[in-house]
Amino acid sequence: MSIVDIKQPISTHLLEQVQSSVGQVLLGKQEKIKLLLCALLSRGHILIEDLPGMGKTTLAQAIADVLGLNYNRVQFTSDLLPADLLGVSVFDKRDASFVFHPGPIFTQLLLADEINRSTPKTQSALLEAMEEQQVSIEGQTRSLAQTFFVIATQNPSFHSGTYPLPESQLDRFNMRIELGYPSAQAEREILKRLSVPAKRNRETREILAPVFNEQQLETLQLQASAVIVSEPLFDYIQRLIAYSRNEPSVPFGISPRGAIALLSAAKAWSILERRDYLLPEDIQAVFVAVIAHRISAVGSLAKQEALAEHILSQVDVIYG
Repeated sequence: MSIVDIKQPISTHLLEQVQSSVGQVLLGKQEKIKLLLCALLSRGHILIEDLPGMGKTTLAQAIADVLGLNYNRVQFTSDLLPADLLGVSVFDKRDASFVFHPGPIFTQLLLADEINRSTPKTQSALLEAMEEQQVSIEGQTRSLAQTFFVIATQNPSFHSGTYPLPESQLDRFNMRIELGYPSAQAEREILKRLSVPAKRNRETREILAPVFNEQQLETLQLQASAVIVSEPLFDYIQRLIAYSRNEPSVPFGISPRGAIALLSAAKAWSILERRDYLLPEDIQAVFVAVIAHRISAVGSLAKQEALAEHILSQVDVIYG
């Protein structure tokens, strides 16, 4: 990792520029863009679930552009094999030896498009990579980039040709979000843009100029991890966790990994709010995105989010 100074001022200009640039491509979705940046700053991964054509891939590609990092996009299909993702050794006749050819997972940012269209065997190839930033291939462990980040998109589970992600895979994603339909104003702007002849060619998308470099990203990630958390807010998080574990209507209580994800995401949100200290509002802002997919494996995303909202509404913030 590069040597960075976590004491330098929070780069508000960079953060604002990123949100503004991506917002020009995905109209009317500033909160979703902010949640995605929150996952990035907390060194987590994010799953974007929604109907086809809602802008999932557009958002992922726009974020990849502004980060200025190396990235690969993999279209997950039913015939995709783990080796297609991780890489494979090929025999070289000249040296009479096997040479490893890295797969697309060896990058800084991986766009896993329609991840739930691949089989569970291929989905599981991401487990070690997302948790430990490494992969084990042919008896050898190979490290991934320090800034390795997965943005995965998936169609709703009731769509044909999908394989639901198991709980172990869902738990690797720090956050899960949906984009939803655009507002009337945003949709009108989208239609107007496509009415311009130069915009009709869908094969040429708008490429955004990079805003971050790797060192600046690492600086922001370290600043997020160094956000100050008071004792009452640790208590608040623990009360939320305890309620989820004792409430009969919640199928699965929040795990220790879920609690860590909640804290790290809340700290990243405070950085996006231009602060170096945590407030209850930071925890509440990310709670549903971090927790909903962890506390229930059945039902629609809306029902899971409603259950997370219920937990949030039942636990008060107590100071002193």
